[in-house]
Amino acid sequence: MAKLVGAKASIANPQLRFFERIIGEWRTTGTHPLLPGATVHGRVSFAWLEGGAFVIWRSEVDDPRFPDGVAIIGSDDEAGTIVVSYFDQRTISRRYEITVGDQGFTMERMDPKFRQRMSFTLEAGDTRIVSKGEMSRAGGPWEDDLSQTFERLPDDS
Repeated sequence: MAKLVGAKASIANPQLRFFERIIGEWRTTGTHPLLPGATVHGRVSFAWLEGGAFVIWRSEVDDPRFPDGVAIIGSDDEAGTIVVSYFDQRTISRRYEITVGDQGFTMERMDPKFRQRMSFTLEAGDTRIVSKGEMSRAGGPWEDDLSQTFERLPDDS
C-alpha cells in the first residue's frame, strides 16, 4: 500500500476553527436584483479538506442563470488572514479575503474593475446563515447582489 505524500500535514488548521460551526449541508433560498420578486433555491456544503487543513465550499442554485461553484478556504498564519479561492462553471476564478467575527464572517474582493462584499451571519443556534451580497462595478456605487438564507440540513449519519 502506498504512503500518502504529506500525510502529516492533513491536520486541523487552528486559524479555521470558526468554520467548525458551519461544516455540513445547507438548503438555500435567495434573491437577486436582476430577478425582482423571484426566489432562487439551491444547496451549499462546507466540508473539511485534508483533515481540517482547508475547508471546501460547494454551491449550486436551481436556476441555470446562476453558476455552480467551488471554493477552498485557507489561511496565511504569518499575515493573519483567511482567504477564499473561488472557481465556477463559467471558468471564473476569484480571490476573497475573509474576516471572522463572533457571529459570522465577511468576504471581500476589492478589485477596481469588480468589487464584491458579502456578510454571513449565523442565527438560530448555528442552524441558519443569513447572507447579504453587494457589488460595485468599475469603482461605482455599491449595489445589491445575491443575498441568501441558508438552512442547515440534518446529518445523515
